[in-house]
Amino acid sequence: QVQLVEDGGGLVQPGGSLRLSCATSGIIFIRTYNMGWYRQAPGKQRELVAAIASGGGTNYADSVKGRFTISRDNVKNAVILQMNGLKPEDTAVYYCNAVSPSQRRSGDAGYWGQGTQVTVSS
Repeated sequence: QVQLVEDGGGLVQPGGSLRLSCATSGIIFIRTYNMGWYRQAPGKQRELVAAIASGGGTNYADSVKGRFTISRDNVKNAVILQMNGLKPEDTAVYYCNAVSPSQRRSGDAGYWGQGTQVTVSS
């Protein structure tokens, strides 16, 4: 059973930084998974923030390019989202997502964590 646990959210002032981590269990080789961070603000749909594919390629939402960086720790089987230059519009619940090779083939949305709140406010 795959489980994802996010950590690192909190309250930060505009311009500040946070480092979100997604610890996984039940995944043997995280490098075979597509991993992503999504966020959902109140009254809005969940949106992709950043993703790292099994091959290592990354992609980012236009709104976070140049400020956020996604990385993967293949030893700890974890995914990190480094967020710099935070803005009030980054306020949301951030979710970790993992999609296995078989889920990619079937079009399954994959596994989700419970989310961590990020609030950017002065």
